[in-house]
Amino acid sequence: MPNGTLAKHLFHWDQRPMEWALRLRVAYHIAQALDECTRCGHPLYHDLNTYRILFDQDGNPRLSSFGLMKNSRDGKSYSTNLAYTPPEFLKTGRVTSESVIYSFGSVLLDLLSGKHIPPSHALDLIKGKNLGSLMDSHLEGQFTIEEATELIRLASRCLQYEPRERPTIRVLVDSLATLQRKVEVPSDVMLGVQREPLSPKPIQVVVRSKLADACSRMDLTSIHQQLVALHYKGDSSVDELSFQIWTREMQEALNARKRGDQAFVEKQFETAITNYSQFLSGSANPSATALVRRSLAYLFTDQPNLALRDAMQAQYVNPEWHVAFYMQSVALKKLNMVTESSDMLNEGASLEQQYSPKH
Repeated sequence: MPNGTLAKHLFHWDQRPMEWALRLRVAYHIAQALDECTRCGHPLYHDLNTYRILFDQDGNPRLSSFGLMKNSRDGKSYSTNLAYTPPEFLKTGRVTSESVIYSFGSVLLDLLSGKHIPPSHALDLIKGKNLGSLMDSHLEGQFTIEEATELIRLASRCLQYEPRERPTIRVLVDSLATLQRKVEVPSDVMLGVQREPLSPKPIQVVVRSKLADACSRMDLTSIHQQLVALHYKGDSSVDELSFQIWTREMQEALNARKRGDQAFVEKQFETAITNYSQFLSGSANPSATALVRRSLAYLFTDQPNLALRDAMQAQYVNPEWHVAFYMQSVALKKLNMVTESSDMLNEGASLEQQYSPKH
């Protein structure tokens, strides 16, 4: 989609934050899209989050088809950060239509706050009636207390611990319809983007990085060389000496990472997967680099679904790291999701251009 993701406009805006009326419109349109999916026999949506909501050429919010769980009829697929995972999934390992409502509640929190707040923390703020801390400070003067209270109430209902206590998507559509404002103003005006001109643009030559080019060609060998050269630039700096004064489990996790790194360099991908898995399960802070390396190892061993899961996890750990988007692109293409793969490649290229001095 030409105008990026909801995450970009909520968390990484350049000129102005997304205005209140457009946030209400996004919530309403996505609820409508989920309702339509349900009525068409597709009630399960995989990892609903702000990166799966895109803006089209007219600035209207659209739900990415990537989230439709085409390859998971039994609902056993979920890969989001555990802090945002529906509680019943942690018990049963299954995604249900009520789980989608929980994820929608998390999106409502993002729209309210302009930040990615864990649901448990947001619910604590709501219970303590500390609503001011929940609202995006950039929205001051744009909403009424009644509007904010109603949207917070809907988010709270979606995030109920018991699935049966959450509202249906139809109830959410009806409730959000009453909150719509500025219905006469086009979305692209509120989003602050320009529509594509009718006359054709001159052809522009886009220079891709070596990694982007390798990912577009699905050249796993070249991708491997690039990831080895990157080392751990996708992670915050870690003082390895500090591990020596931490717990024995943390030291063992660090040793597992070192074994995984050695196996990864030597292209022993099964061994790399085993050791990175031990490291990630025992580490207090998830490593985006270890996740993308394991993602590539899964691709080399013909496990694209697991590769996609790890690349998505890496994106959650470091939302501005282009490599996580590139790896999603490769995994999606392996799964024959060509359009979504192209979207991820373009998003990664945009982030690489914007943040390459930092990473």
